[in-house]
Amino acid sequence: MKFFKSIFQRLYPCGVCRVGKAVYLTFDDGPIPEVTPKVLAILAKYNVKATFFMVGENIDKHPEVFGQVLKAGHSIGNHTYNHMKGWKFSTAEYIANVQKWEEAVKRNYPHGCLAPVLNRFRPPYGRTWLWQRRAVQKMGYTIYLWDVLTRDYNKSRTPEAMLAQIKRETRPGSIINFHDSVKSNERMLAVLPQAIEWLQKEGYDLRAL
Repeated sequence: MKFFKSIFQRLYPCGVCRVGKAVYLTFDDGPIPEVTPKVLAILAKYNVKATFFMVGENIDKHPEVFGQVLKAGHSIGNHTYNHMKGWKFSTAEYIANVQKWEEAVKRNYPHGCLAPVLNRFRPPYGRTWLWQRRAVQKMGYTIYLWDVLTRDYNKSRTPEAMLAQIKRETRPGSIINFHDSVKSNERMLAVLPQAIEWLQKEGYDLRAL
């Protein structure tokens, strides 16, 4: 596992994989009504803030769920408008999609909420060309990757295996990657409370990016 992490960091030098001494829970691919509100309920139960790297198309489809995330005080990040795999597109196309995400956020954030800070970015699949990442950074974004990938979208993964991985790989500064998606639904929701309880028991300070 360490070998693959080393290769990943060499391939993607323009992304943050760990931050400081806290631990950061992140959720990709929402917001969706089937899963995101359940994640919010779990986080509220344990008084934890997290970061949601949202797909702009889902923000437009489910503005009420988007609003729930903001009203709960969580931070959000840009995950492109169409969940774009950067390797398949030109830099101009990619950046246009990043900007389209920003437009969706500004169009849908609820009145009475502070406008969200638009400075966090996570490339879908972690796949972008170096020049695409640099272009995103020039827009004012910090690119946040992860160092604990739960792979909760994988049907062969069990909550027990994911929890064991979290216990094995988490250290101060870790960014843990979950997905609030239909594909990850049951597995992620089963492991999330257990993961939070273990992290808090170990004394980790759980924060949003």
